[in-house]
Amino acid sequence: MKEFEGQVAVVTGGARGIGAEIARRFAGGGAKVVCADVLDTTEIVDEINESGGTAEGRELDVTDFVAAAESIAAIHVAHGRIDILVNNAGITRDQLLVRMKPEDWDLVLGINLDGVFKVTQPVAKLMMRARGGRIVNVASVVGLMGNAGQANYAASKAGLIGFTKSLARELGPRNVTVNAVAPGYIQTPMTDKLTDDQREALMKTVAIPRLGTPTDVADAVAFLAGPGASYITGVVLNISGGLYI
Repeated sequence: MKEFEGQVAVVTGGARGIGAEIARRFAGGGAKVVCADVLDTTEIVDEINESGGTAEGRELDVTDFVAAAESIAAIHVAHGRIDILVNNAGITRDQLLVRMKPEDWDLVLGINLDGVFKVTQPVAKLMMRARGGRIVNVASVVGLMGNAGQANYAASKAGLIGFTKSLARELGPRNVTVNAVAPGYIQTPMTDKLTDDQREALMKTVAIPRLGTPTDVADAVAFLAGPGASYITGVVLNISGGLYI
């Protein structure tokens, strides 16, 4: 039997990138995966279904409390359960603080932190009633160590880590675990554009001299949502190759 057989996993920001890889990982483990995003999820949903998994797309705007709650309720009605929630939706608007536009601060905090609250609250109520569930938040190593030019992003991810630890204490008595992963430099289209000199400089900052992959993150998320992590809650799993130790 596959580790997530019979379970329903909701992945926000599931249309592409790390979110899509997390969706693939859960589907490979037997879960019914809901790829929730404001972007078109057709490509990843079709890929999973054509490869023998089970997935569906669901429009979910994490900035709209009412719409997010309605989306979660619809998922629960359709499947009768939500076993796993992965809060992966997020954006960056990098700039030095003295040049940062207020709207870019508000946008990053609104999606990366406020959006997690708006999705997690209705899911937490369902999991409490079911007396079980797994919540995994995708934070960032930047939330642990900071980074010049990312004050908004770092603040949102540091806030998400505090949220994770607090919610773990609240939901633990109902057998709901709440954990976070903190990825470092992950192979993405953005890092593909690095010059050889930039890549060489980057490799000097990590103990394991390579970029991480979306699979590295997805495997860590799956571990925290899986049977081997039933007594783990409130932790932040650093996936940075030793960038932050």
